Amino acid sequence: MTHLPEFEVIPAVDVQDGEVVQLVGGERGTGKRYGDPVEAAERWIDAGASTLHLVDLDGAFEGERVNAAAIEAVVDAVDDDVGLQLGGGIRTAAGARDLLDTGLDRVILGTAAVETPEIVADIDGTHPGSVVVSLDAKDGEVVVSGWTEGTGLDPAEAAARYEELGAGAILFTNVDVEGQLEGIDREAVSAVVDAVEIPVIASGGVATVEDVIALKEAGAAAVVVGTALYEGRFTLREAQSAADAADGS
Repeated sequence: MTHLPEFEVIPAVDVQDGEVVQLVGGERGTGKRYGDPVEAAERWIDAGASTLHLVDLDGAFEGERVNAAAIEAVVDAVDDDVGLQLGGGIRTAAGARDLLDTGLDRVILGTAAVETPEIVADIDGTHPGSVVVSLDAKDGEVVVSGWTEGTGLDPAEAAARYEELGAGAILFTNVDVEGQLEGIDREAVSAVVDAVEIPVIASGGVATVEDVIALKEAGAAAVVVGTALYEGRFTLREAQSAADAADGS
């Protein structure tokens, strides 16, 4: 399932210490806990999700997969027709291939893609379209290692570079607004969308259904939503229905 639909609202299942957690501004230790990852995944699928966004938060900070057991439990629990993408602690092409061979549809590479860009082409060679390059922006530059290190890279320029290397999609997260329920940065998303032909998945700051619609209008192919869904600001069906109705699509 490397193909994204017209526009999709994707629930986030971020895992820390074996539990679902939503961080604020990408800061470790700020998370609010939302229970068992399998229960969360099943709840979102029951609510209509066709894709789940899985993140090993400890893996993102530690540089190796920490919550593998919890993630594998989710993979085992969901049907094959549900798309699964995973990020956090995936640092090697071999590790990415293993995940893709065991039921994941897409792997999300952030730090690894920045440090060794050729890993994108390497994985794409055996699993075409399966690599999502995660570009996390803070103060207008790409940051890595759990949002703690600046790279000096412009997100739009970086997105174009990874498209050339074979990325199937770009996940663009605005860390400045992550988890704060204060709205999105539409211009930043538009800049990345304009730089590439491949799908751009937007993430960070979604607080209202209007934010979801704005991201669709900015050209995003999908939006990942975490805190707003867990806090009940709107339902998954409300968000998807509103997006489907926007622009007459």
